[in-house]
Amino acid sequence: MGTRRTLILWKRQVLVFFVLLGLSRASTESLHYSVEEETEVGSFVANLARDLGLGVAELSSRDARVVLDDNKKHLHLNLLTGDMLLSERLDREELCGSTQPCVLPFQVVLENPLQFYRAELHVRDINDHSPMFLDKEITIKMPESATIGSTFLIENVQDLDIGSNSLQEYSISPNSHFYVKIHDGGNGKIYPELVLDRALDHEEESELRLTLTALDGGSPPRSGTTSILIKVLDINDNAPEFAQSLYEVQVPEDMPIGSSIIAISAKDLDLGNYGIISYSFLQASEGIRKTFDINPTSGEVNLRSLLDFEVIQSYSVNIQATDGGGLSAKCTLLVKVLDINDNAPEVTISSITNTIPENASETLVALFSVRDQDSGDNGRILCSIQDDLPFILKPTFKNFFTLLSEKALDRESKAEYNITITVTDLGTPRLTTQHTITVQVSDVNDNAPAFTETSYTLFVQENNSPALHIGTISATDSDSGSNAHITYSLLPTHDPQLALSSLISINADNGQLFALRALDYEALQTFEFRVGATDQGLPALSSQALVRVLVLDANDNAPFVLYPLQNASAPCTELLPRVAQEPAQEDDVLTFYLVIALASVSSLFLLSVLLFVGVRLCRRARATSLGGCTVPEGPFPGHLVDVSGAGTLSQSHQYEVCLMGGTGTNEFKFLKPVIPSLQLHEASSNMQEKENFRNSLGFNI
Repeated sequence: MGTRRTLILWKRQVLVFFVLLGLSRASTESLHYSVEEETEVGSFVANLARDLGLGVAELSSRDARVVLDDNKKHLHLNLLTGDMLLSERLDREELCGSTQPCVLPFQVVLENPLQFYRAELHVRDINDHSPMFLDKEITIKMPESATIGSTFLIENVQDLDIGSNSLQEYSISPNSHFYVKIHDGGNGKIYPELVLDRALDHEEESELRLTLTALDGGSPPRSGTTSILIKVLDINDNAPEFAQSLYEVQVPEDMPIGSSIIAISAKDLDLGNYGIISYSFLQASEGIRKTFDINPTSGEVNLRSLLDFEVIQSYSVNIQATDGGGLSAKCTLLVKVLDINDNAPEVTISSITNTIPENASETLVALFSVRDQDSGDNGRILCSIQDDLPFILKPTFKNFFTLLSEKALDRESKAEYNITITVTDLGTPRLTTQHTITVQVSDVNDNAPAFTETSYTLFVQENNSPALHIGTISATDSDSGSNAHITYSLLPTHDPQLALSSLISINADNGQLFALRALDYEALQTFEFRVGATDQGLPALSSQALVRVLVLDANDNAPFVLYPLQNASAPCTELLPRVAQEPAQEDDVLTFYLVIALASVSSLFLLSVLLFVGVRLCRRARATSLGGCTVPEGPFPGHLVDVSGAGTLSQSHQYEVCLMGGTGTNEFKFLKPVIPSLQLHEASSNMQEKENFRNSLGFNI
């Protein structure tokens, strides 16, 4: 018991009583409708749209439906017309028995917003049952000494109809001894009594046969008959007597079949056969005869079938004691059925939403009703769900509850919830019913793509091949589906001199970066740009990352002389116009240092050339004195004397070369440029000298 109390304190509980006052969301007035029993399926009952003052479109949009208290599908609401129709034949006797009026309460439920309307359907009786005697023949024993006016009770007839369609009168076949008297039982039923109208004579006539007819008030009326056998007995002047006229007994509904309920006894002062008493049920219905039986000798009443408090709470049984002379007495046995907790609570789901968006708060998940067919504490209910869930229960109308989300959910934290509705009664022992609802949290695009790094640095060797994969950027998105599908793109650069679209391309699906053309370290050492990652949600979310590309240098350029230019045969003289102005406040100083540096470099260069020429001349003079030199015919191959304009010898220069013959080595003897484009006055003065020089060397160009 302590564990149960701890569990109850741990859970959030909602105590439900089946009898509640209307809540603010329910209509204060009830709608009343009526229909005859056995009406055809699909018959029109009422137009709810008109009666509720609502449009047909509103009924459909608010998911209107009819919910009966017994959860049966007696009625159907056509959302296209607003008509309420019968979905099955109604049998008033099956639904309500002898209870009148026969009323089926129901609610009209509308959502968005949630609203209830109370209503009742009155099932009108029709004359579809004839009066019926349970016994085809009734035997009555009468002493011949019975006085005129004596009454004898007759078994009552059964008519399941009510009101004017129920039993109205009795009649008996014409005879000279008896007539029928109608007795009002005080409960709306009438009982026939056979009245002696003429003295009996056993010796004259020991048996009489009569026909009793029961007639109801229907139009046309229905009837039932039974045969009465009257046995005229010798005199018996003492009738049986019961100790009390009313006996009461309480029986739990789980009592086993065959159990003894009570023993009824009567006394008769007569002796012999007239003092022997037999017991029987008097005017008992078919239901009573199926439920109980009585020992005719001992008067012990036994249980013949199981009791059910939820169906019948009490029985009133008339018991008759008859002696051997035909005299009888009666008493009433009132059997009260005690309820036990034999019905677990029931949960009926009226509507359910299995998927809700993660950003919605107080969303209706389910509308359901609970009930327990037991009574008292056995029928009181506690309704709860788990404490650790972002959902709440709210009572609405009568025994209805709504299950709502308490706040906005986060799919990325938890995408599915299993909500267990626990309904427990307060009986002993307590009975529990559980119903589990699975709720899926649908994704909303509330997470932007996130790059694995805020910035990326990529290294690329210059002179790369076009379409080279230089690296990959990556981003993730916590959402799902299209909300998590990422597209990569290059963002516009703010540098007008950087033609990014001609340098880099990106794969929109996987973020791979490619160099579109060969990069040149000498032209572009590094550059930066931004890439974007955008999901496909509505609205789309995006993020950015910085990419820095560093171009690595390769040894792809030969060294070359910057000054003086190598396309002249003599040092070049810089000419300035006469009108050239002197440099300005800071340019004058800079120019001064540049002139000094240039003069120093030029002097060193000229000195080196003169030293080189002098050394070669000395070697040539020595070689001349020793012998001639072999001079190759024709020009040198182009790959030996022709170099690109990277700063070495160009094809515009030609040199006179003398190779030492017979030594096996090639060695420069003289190096002197010949420039055809010299000024004419210098060319004419040196022409003869050059001719003499070539002749002396034996080398023709």
